[in-house]
Amino acid sequence: MPAFLMNCAYATSIFNSDVENLIATLKAPTPIISDLKQLTDEIGGRLTGTQANKKSVNWALKKFHEAGVTAKKESFTMPRAWSEKSSSAKVFNSQINFSPRIVAMPFTKKTHYRGLSAKIVNLNKGSATDFQKMNVDDDLKDKWLLIETDILNDERGIAGLFQEYNNAVIIEEQALAVAATGIIYMSSRPKNLLYRHLPSSGVDNKLAIVVMERESALRTQRLINSGQSLKFTAKINILGEKPYQANNVVAEIKGDTYPDEIVLIGAHIDSFDLGTGALDNGANVSLVIDLARQITKLAITPKRTIRFVLFNGEEQGMYGSWGYTQTHIDELDNHVLAATIDIGTGAITGFFINGREEIKATIDSVLHPDVELGAFNQIIDPVVGTDNYDFMMQGIANLVANQADANYASNYHAQSDTFEKVDQQQLKLNAAIMGATILGIANLDEIPWQRQTAEQVVKMVEQYKLEQAMKTFGLQQSWQENKRGIQH
Repeated sequence: MPAFLMNCAYATSIFNSDVENLIATLKAPTPIISDLKQLTDEIGGRLTGTQANKKSVNWALKKFHEAGVTAKKESFTMPRAWSEKSSSAKVFNSQINFSPRIVAMPFTKKTHYRGLSAKIVNLNKGSATDFQKMNVDDDLKDKWLLIETDILNDERGIAGLFQEYNNAVIIEEQALAVAATGIIYMSSRPKNLLYRHLPSSGVDNKLAIVVMERESALRTQRLINSGQSLKFTAKINILGEKPYQANNVVAEIKGDTYPDEIVLIGAHIDSFDLGTGALDNGANVSLVIDLARQITKLAITPKRTIRFVLFNGEEQGMYGSWGYTQTHIDELDNHVLAATIDIGTGAITGFFINGREEIKATIDSVLHPDVELGAFNQIIDPVVGTDNYDFMMQGIANLVANQADANYASNYHAQSDTFEKVDQQQLKLNAAIMGATILGIANLDEIPWQRQTAEQVVKMVEQYKLEQAMKTFGLQQSWQENKRGIQH
């Protein structure tokens, strides 16, 4: 028995020899880091629909097969192709002319080859009050709106990131209402760092939205505040617009006692394309592959089937996990649990149990604290914004690993999300935690919870006021129209 388990006063029968061996193996040297190097350094950013993304899917499929794990590709529909071929900008008047670096937010349409030009209005933070104050006599119509942001650093962390998303809902709704030409977000990262993330309207985005390097945006703001009248021209060249087929990678290890019951662990293989997607979410793709590899290598046969899924299309609206629930609609009753991990390589401190208080005691039982893996705390509040969403909305018990921010938010979707940001030792420990959790649940004698009914899911949405969070990620309408989630 590993020393850290002998020292654990809380170790119970759930930590059987298979779980102990898996933990020890995952903490020892494995290919998890070399896999991550290949994925990030050789393939790079993996925006869904691009050649790099397709290459990553085939790479992952090969990794499972090389490990002796049954795996396949499963297709689903992405509603709209989008990738940025190039973008450029100019801020100017009769005496001032400079060219800041910009990137387009996803689903921004391409501009005329001459660009999209209009006067810039400094709208400060873009609050509802800012809009009311500035939009006298339609002063914001046909204007570019410059939006100031707070710096997103490690101190503000994930809370600051979600505030940024929440602010965007108000800003983008109001910009549409006043018929603005478009939005210029001041980058919330210093030192000319650029990033992109999903607009609040998702694939239905109708605005021209760009992110401008922070220092140039501050320069622009100062000039406007000093009385200069400035114009902005953005030239954006976009590839695609039509729907297309993308692929998830689905692997599994069959159970021997309850083979029809499924315990799922997933991470998303796609990333945005500015960095190489190491923290978001290549590290956890490598974790999922290594978990399957080591269970197979140890010849562990779980009681229930463990399914390992690398979802695609997550960054553009969680379309891969939605597609999975549609492909497997007839066996969703057999999904005991769906767990996802998607917050970089910060230490796992427990799980979001997403409104399912009845699963807490069982999760606690497979996560007893020990001197190396840490003490764990489960959070009942539901999470909207990653691949647990469609499982949650289908009434399936689901987990999202709750992780310390570490350096996740400051590198989120940015050029700086690269391999050297990964905490390699913590990634190994996280693999052990996820392994103990998934195998522990797969080996339970019985599962003390069931899939929720439509009525229970609706009650959960109301109890936790989830529709606002859905709105942030462009999901509210599909829920209200009964197109996504359990039929209600």
